[in-house]
Amino acid sequence: MITGELRSKVDKIWESFWTGGITNPLTVIEQFTYLLYIKGLDDREKRGEMDSELLGTPYEGIFPKDQPELRWSTFSQMGPEEMFEVVSQKVFPFIKGMGGDGSAYSEHIKDAVFVIPSPALLSRVVAGISDLPKTTSADSEVDSLGDLYEYLLSKLQSSGTNGQFRTPRQIIDMMVALMKPTPQDTIVDPAAGTAGFLVSASEYLRKNHNDLFYTRDLKEHFHNTMFNGFEIDTTMLRISTMNMMLHGIDNPNIRYQDSLNEQNKEQEKYTLVLANPPFTGSLDYDAVSDDLLKVTKTKKTELLFLALFLRLLKKGGRAAVIVPDGVLFGASNAHKAIRKEILENNKLEAVISMPSGIFKPYAGVSTGVLIFTKTGSGGTDHVWFYDMESDGFSLDDKRSPIEKNDIPDIIERFHSLNKEKERKRTDKSFFVPFEEIKENDYDLSINKYKEVMYEEIEYEDPKVLMKTILSLEEEIKLNLDQINDELKEFE
Repeated sequence: MITGELRSKVDKIWESFWTGGITNPLTVIEQFTYLLYIKGLDDREKRGEMDSELLGTPYEGIFPKDQPELRWSTFSQMGPEEMFEVVSQKVFPFIKGMGGDGSAYSEHIKDAVFVIPSPALLSRVVAGISDLPKTTSADSEVDSLGDLYEYLLSKLQSSGTNGQFRTPRQIIDMMVALMKPTPQDTIVDPAAGTAGFLVSASEYLRKNHNDLFYTRDLKEHFHNTMFNGFEIDTTMLRISTMNMMLHGIDNPNIRYQDSLNEQNKEQEKYTLVLANPPFTGSLDYDAVSDDLLKVTKTKKTELLFLALFLRLLKKGGRAAVIVPDGVLFGASNAHKAIRKEILENNKLEAVISMPSGIFKPYAGVSTGVLIFTKTGSGGTDHVWFYDMESDGFSLDDKRSPIEKNDIPDIIERFHSLNKEKERKRTDKSFFVPFEEIKENDYDLSINKYKEVMYEEIEYEDPKVLMKTILSLEEEIKLNLDQINDELKEFE
């Protein structure tokens, strides 16, 4: 987690941007990203030079030897006016021209625009970044930079601006913990946003499978082919790629791609889908891939994405995805078709109903998590339902931390489903047989199957209640008469 010292220093840099005239949170993060990247290049250069000196081996540097001013350690010592000219006229064109180094970030940074408007603001921000706490090892550097970036991205959510890009971190982490990614998985998020799901999966693997880094093939897979994300917003491409790199993934495959478009031909390529696809948005219906429309003929993006997930997954591949409640019980032919496809032709394992308020302050829609496995030949026998009431935060616009939190219980119960079979439908979780769901038009709304126990309340005899009311009324009348008599004395 981000420390108090780091938080206050980041807040100070953020405030500098705002007072300096850059108030769009996405723009702030993007400009912050460029500068972190520029500083990171110089830090990497320094480490290479030190290793070269220690080992007596040649080092081919990133920066031209005759242009030391391109390096953070040099230009950060300049006065505001000189620094502004060097960064805007030399450093920025240099990093934009680095596309040839093959890294994911250099690919997305080539179209970046430097918009810091004044030497004074650049000087303040550079000084602030230089003052961020130093780390002592490669691992702690990954942790601190990753935490720093997570904190920056959380400001998208708290500002309520561009909040559609932010799935609450506790929900992301829950879904990753439910799926338990392995070092052999190839993971994709076709609506990547800030790459929150991919980052969380990488952190889960570092924590639970750290030995993968001692096996060359698995380490190569982790850094180059395990994490895949598609995005159509170029700003988000830069932000999500930097998020991955600052969490220690050398070359994440984050690329520009309209996931639903006919030009996306990928199929049976991934073993795990983690996603929160858009519930609304513009859609070029004529450009939607025909094979998705065959599964569910619709303009609704949330239904088309479910069809896409099935296509992208290898046989045996798994998915944990967020859907709006309408997907679970919608009565249209398209809604029923995609539910039937998942239930009858694949294996639906779980439906976790989440309360409205999870995505506040910018959306109050009720949502659920679907967990399923692609089989192509059915396999659904019983579906596990869970009625989540709280995720550890209040469900109002403030989303303040509270004690009540169902997430640990959800994870524990899902990983012990053999203990769930005897639960009654009045409990928070229970099983529903496939045949019953089929008879109900493949309805996956938990309220269709949950039983609510109503306590019988015994009221007093109406005659006794009436007698009590008349007695109280008489007492009120006496008190009013007494007050009236006392008022007359003052006349």
